[in-house]
Amino acid sequence: MGRPRAFDDTTVIMRAMEAFWTHGYAETSPAILAEATGVAKGSLYNAFGSKRELFDRALDHYQSMITAQAEQLLAEPGTTRETIRAALRAVVDGDLASVPRRGCLVGNTTVELAGSDPELARRLRRMQDESTSWFTSRIERGQVEGDVSREVNAAALAAFFATTLAGLRVMAMTHDADTLYRVIDTAVASL
Repeated sequence: MGRPRAFDDTTVIMRAMEAFWTHGYAETSPAILAEATGVAKGSLYNAFGSKRELFDRALDHYQSMITAQAEQLLAEPGTTRETIRAALRAVVDGDLASVPRRGCLVGNTTVELAGSDPELARRLRRMQDESTSWFTSRIERGQVEGDVSREVNAAALAAFFATTLAGLRVMAMTHDADTLYRVIDTAVASL
C-alpha cells in the first residue's frame, strides 16, 4: 500500500498552470514544475502520469478560471456595449498588471502547439468556441433587452469580439493601456 499524498491536487495543478503559463509547454521542464509545485519530480509524475497529463489538467483549470471570470464580467449590469467594454478592459487591466505579462494560456498554447498536435488543436478550438459563446449570450441578451439591434448576427459579432479579445491579450504583452483601450472602444462601437 502506497503512502497517502502529502499535497493537494488542486493546488499543484494551479501552480503547474502558472509555470506553464509563464514559460510555455516546451520550456517548462520537470525541474521547473517541481520547484513551482513544491512536489518532487517522481511524486509529481506518479500522481499525474506525465508532463502532458499535468498540462492537460492545468489547461482545464485555466479554462474553468476564465469561464468563471467571463460569466461574472458579462453578467454585470449595464447595456451590452457597457458590459462588453468593461469586461474587455478588465481582462486587459489584468494582463497589464501581470508580471511578467503572459497573455492568454489558451492563445499561447494555440501558437506553440496547435500546429503540431491535432488532438490538442481540436481541444483548443472547443475552448475558443466557448469564449465566443460568452459573447453570443450577452449579445442575444442585449437583443432581447433592446440595446442591440435584432438585425445583428449575434454569432458573427461574438466571433469578432472573441477574436478582438485574443488579439488584445497578445498586444497586452507589449502595448500600453491607452492603445488597448482605443482598440476596445473601436470594437464596441460595432454594437
